[in-house]
Amino acid sequence: MTLLIGSIQLGFIYGLLALGIYISFRILNIPDLTADGSFTLGLSVSAAMAVSGHPFPGILAAIIAGAAAGSVTGLLQTKLGIHPILAGILTMSGLYSINLYILGSRSNLSLIGNETVFSLVQGALPMMDKEQIKTLIPLVCCIAVTGFLIYFFKTHLGLCIRATGNNEDMVRTSSINVDAMKITAMCISNACVAFAGAVLAQYQGYADISSGIGILVVGLASAIIGEAVVGRRSVALGLVSAVLGSLIYRFIVAAALTSNIFPAYTLRIVSAVIVVIALSIPAVKNRIQLNAMRKRAQRDA
Repeated sequence: MTLLIGSIQLGFIYGLLALGIYISFRILNIPDLTADGSFTLGLSVSAAMAVSGHPFPGILAAIIAGAAAGSVTGLLQTKLGIHPILAGILTMSGLYSINLYILGSRSNLSLIGNETVFSLVQGALPMMDKEQIKTLIPLVCCIAVTGFLIYFFKTHLGLCIRATGNNEDMVRTSSINVDAMKITAMCISNACVAFAGAVLAQYQGYADISSGIGILVVGLASAIIGEAVVGRRSVALGLVSAVLGSLIYRFIVAAALTSNIFPAYTLRIVSAVIVVIALSIPAVKNRIQLNAMRKRAQRDA
């Protein structure tokens, strides 16, 4: 039961990450490697602010910092003409030093003995126990962000961003500022990623400089698993499926690590295998359908 509750809690936290990855990977069609750095940036800012006695402003500051990191990547891509993958790598590399500075030149920062968003909410709602609070806050954050993004991508600005991801040349001929659309989308994407890191820092009670390593794979796995289950019929459904995929992913990882087949240090490779399987599902389906059509054609002949 504890494993199930923990998976649900982490599933909603990483659901915020999956939303950010979905925006860059599916809506904008840009593989953004900034996520590894912006996730740790949100983690570091949130932890540092919580230690200084400002847990709630720490969450907000982390979101703003994540958006700033995304804007840097967007500017590198659009104004300096740097390849999107390389731009993400450059920003991620620079953020490593910035994150170390925020953590006070330490590789980790403990929040033990300091107030967090979770402890403050628990104090305000004494009728709820600790585990209920640790489930409620990520759930509310996920619902709020998902609802906002669904509304946003139906606005004029959101539709312009979606159109930029679908056909950049067409959007450019329509007198829409493509560069501004890309930068805005990257800001929103990395703000969601940093938000996930900020909540995770106060959830687990510490921040570690290596927490963001391979986090892009986690977000991709969540988004792709959600699409495999729900499908890709609309952006709204895609955003919801990203959160659902995050929950499923956490259950898969928990099951794999508690089966005594995989030791804890294989988490990243298990994640990579899950992504490979999820990505290969469409190709496998197409191959099966093609083979079936060939067999029918042979029978008809």
